Amino acid sequence: MIEVICNDRLGKKVRVKCNSDDTIGDLKKLIAAQTGTKAEKIILKKWYNIYKDNITLADYEIHDGMNIELYYQ
Repeated sequence: MIEVICNDRLGKKVRVKCNSDDTIGDLKKLIAAQTGTKAEKIILKKWYNIYKDNITLADYEIHDGMNIELYYQ
């Protein structure tokens, strides 16, 4: 289990526990359950890299305690 911190830079930080073999789409569903927004409206990125839904966290080298930027469409 790893813990990923998603920050939307508007005062909301979401801490999500997931497995490293989960996909970004699974992570979006967990974030949507905590924030109350739809998973389709969530965009996860790090700097200028937008994470795609079908790729796993391990492929993106997302580790325990890593920060990800959270945006809404």
